[in-house]
Amino acid sequence: MAPRKSAKKPNVSAEELKAYYRDMLLIRRFEEKAGQLYGMGLIGGFCHLYIGQEAVVVGLEAAAEEGDKRITSYRDHGHMLACGMDPNGVMAELTGREGGYSKGKGGSMHMFSKEKHFYGGHGIVAAQVPLGAGLAFADKYKENGRVTFTYFGDGAANQGQVYEAFNMAALWKLPCVFVIENNQYAMGTSQQRSTSSAEIYERGKSFGIPGEAVDGMDVLAVKEAGEKAVAHCRSGDGPYILEIKTYRYRGHSMSDPAKYRTREEVQKMRDERDPIEQVRSLLLTGKHATEDDLKAIDKEIKTIVNESAEFAKESPEPALDELWTDIYATEVPQEA
Repeated sequence: MAPRKSAKKPNVSAEELKAYYRDMLLIRRFEEKAGQLYGMGLIGGFCHLYIGQEAVVVGLEAAAEEGDKRITSYRDHGHMLACGMDPNGVMAELTGREGGYSKGKGGSMHMFSKEKHFYGGHGIVAAQVPLGAGLAFADKYKENGRVTFTYFGDGAANQGQVYEAFNMAALWKLPCVFVIENNQYAMGTSQQRSTSSAEIYERGKSFGIPGEAVDGMDVLAVKEAGEKAVAHCRSGDGPYILEIKTYRYRGHSMSDPAKYRTREEVQKMRDERDPIEQVRSLLLTGKHATEDDLKAIDKEIKTIVNESAEFAKESPEPALDELWTDIYATEVPQEA
């Protein structure tokens, strides 16, 4: 089954379309700035950028309601921004500063927001999938009508715990949208070389879980599929799988030169399928916005991102006594 593509005319209002453009552009510019700070040595450890995949989270957040939950892996900055987390707090956490969401102690893989119902990026491949099923189980138990978006990649789709989670979710009819962000290359191996099935979402059939493939470079197609999946879950019919076929422009992480694909391949995707440029074209050709309108949005976004970088630089390092906060064990072990 080929990925679904949206109609030429958008099925949303001009204001919604501009909001999607703005949200995707915020993620793009934020990630570009994060890459710069990493190159300057201000972000340490690992840094996994979301550039190219912006339509996935923006489209699905457009289908979500207040109180819905989301959980993902370590390529998570875009998810944080899309659900409304403060860019200042996200950037400060990436740089390990006190003003970060985890007070500078967690970095990109340990950011959470109870207020925004964001339950983290997780560093262990596929570990978030059973956790996402657990979040959905809590909502099922409470009968609160909420849905959990559980994101994972094409590489994680080959992990056994994914299918254990599928089995439980199907048995208990959990309100969970399993979102496979298929960016084609996992950590650095193409799907064709690592995965026996061409359509990963079809693996849910053995558990009785419906699903579909979606064009992940088209924010309107993602939104439409997300609304269908969410309606299925809220109606009490159990989980749904969305395999969203997207593409990352950068390597797996900032340390990955991505030599497993050609520059021409990446450039072709940028030129022909870029999710932000597609919405830009819809806005301009539909006369929903002018070039000046879009320049104003770009200027606003650059200001927000630059301010987040300055906030991160100016925020102090965590105090030493922060080592003993937010932990289970509160007593310092005595030396023998």
